[in-house]
Amino acid sequence: MSDLISIKGSRDGLRLRLDANAAWSELLSRLDHHLGERRSFFHGASVVIDLGDREVSSAQLAEMLALIRQHGVQATAIDSSERATRMAARAVGLATRPVARYSEPTPMPDAEALLVMRTLRSGQVLRHTGHITLIGDVNPGAEIIAGGSVVVWGRLRGLVHAGALGDSSAIICALELRPTQLRIADLIARPPDQHPINRPEFARVVAGEIIVDGWETFKR
Repeated sequence: MSDLISIKGSRDGLRLRLDANAAWSELLSRLDHHLGERRSFFHGASVVIDLGDREVSSAQLAEMLALIRQHGVQATAIDSSERATRMAARAVGLATRPVARYSEPTPMPDAEALLVMRTLRSGQVLRHTGHITLIGDVNPGAEIIAGGSVVVWGRLRGLVHAGALGDSSAIICALELRPTQLRIADLIARPPDQHPINRPEFARVVAGEIIVDGWETFKR
């Protein structure tokens, strides 16, 4: 992504950080383009917006919120060291959290992998910018959306989208692979017509289509 905008995983979920010096109109244009290109990943997501020491008016915030809502994204809070920006955020109904203005920001490592130990039930969505390992089942009606690969240590019976930020080298594997739908990057695979084999399997992209093999055949 452009160095003007970064979106990463954090304890809060997805964090959207905007450059403090670029023109506001340019930032919104870049943001619109990025969210549109990766709509399948961001649609339905919640984000914390980090504005740093940029002073933003309530009108500008309202404009940005309207833009991200068009892409199915919801802002949950604003991080800012500027009092005027925090006041503007509260004026449009957002929670705020101050950032120490004169201290160096604490580096936040890239979210490479997420480990989750629970069962995903119908209606639940697990979303992460990196790889996801789930120890548990994915029930029908549940979804996993990952920027990287997905490993399910259990039964996968819901929808999984790996490589949702465009990585076609991502894989999906599970102890029991019985999905309602598999997606890798911009490719979609339907569930097999025949009764599934109860063994560890993985899905990957080969020659422009998603194929499923037994885990014993896996080679990187």
